[in-house]
Amino acid sequence: MSAKNGLTYSQAGVDIDAGNALVERIKPAAARTARPGTMAGLGGFGALFDLRAAGYQDPILVAATDGVGTKLRIAIDTGNVATIGIDLVAMCVNDLVCQGAEPLLFLDYFATGKLEVEQAASIVEGIAEGCARSGCALVGGETAEMPGMYARDDFDLAGFAVGAMERGADLPAGVAEGDVLLGLASSGVHSNGYSLVRKVVELAGLGWDAPSPFGPGTLGAALLAPTKLYVKPALAAIRAGGVHGLAHITGGGLTENLPRVFPEGLGAEIDLGSWALPPVFRWLAETAGIAEPELLKTFNAGIGMVVVVAADRAAALESLLTAEGETVTRIGHVVKGQGVRYSGRLK
Repeated sequence: MSAKNGLTYSQAGVDIDAGNALVERIKPAAARTARPGTMAGLGGFGALFDLRAAGYQDPILVAATDGVGTKLRIAIDTGNVATIGIDLVAMCVNDLVCQGAEPLLFLDYFATGKLEVEQAASIVEGIAEGCARSGCALVGGETAEMPGMYARDDFDLAGFAVGAMERGADLPAGVAEGDVLLGLASSGVHSNGYSLVRKVVELAGLGWDAPSPFGPGTLGAALLAPTKLYVKPALAAIRAGGVHGLAHITGGGLTENLPRVFPEGLGAEIDLGSWALPPVFRWLAETAGIAEPELLKTFNAGIGMVVVVAADRAAALESLLTAEGETVTRIGHVVKGQGVRYSGRLK
């Protein structure tokens, strides 16, 4: 078959050679995430994982998928993409561990208007860093160069994680009236509420390179602080015994996420004065006049994970989590009723 103009795929905007170069570039990053159970590296049509080699006898698989929302816009606009991959991993594996599962493997989907190998490699290296910190293997993914779907400098990210637990070990389980709520501090805004964050920044008339109004460095860099990974401390607490449930505080804040852990007829009572509101949330609230209920329903407000524990195990688990590097606060307890009741004020 002949072609009059000899048009190539590259001339249509897709560079297969760049994609192949990226795979070679990221192989070392993926290789350092290998763990027991990993069976093959990048490059195959699918990824294999041996659950028995990972130590499971009667496993239940748990899967989670997520993205990082419009936080990507800040990463794209500032060119600071080195940690956005950590966010992607965290949003998936922090959900998995709430079910009682150990994250085992991770795959990513990266789509862009024009594949820039250095930029893409930096993003995937961030993903590998998140996987390494969580003890899960980066076993594969997809890179899609899609001119006409995305502007040249734009990209999108999605992640997919699979974990496992032994049959009968799923959470939540045994949540009861009187259980203590241990709040684990967040590292900032994490990866939810950024459409509102960007509106507040616009309202303040600031650029991403402006000095941060709530801490050191630029505003863009401060808002790109990566989502905290809670996997290893949470698993240590679960294995120690006495954990009845965990809630990853993402979109919907404490108000919407905590009730997902409670059985019918139980809710939470939370003392808002038990922890200090991080400066970034104070700045957002004061700059845009965000009411406290809206703040608590949109952002994590400084608490990125809540661990629901038996009252007689609360002190021991608080010490364990502190030793694991977490900043732990007793923020409330489980009560009869429904939803979340707040007392006090954020300070």
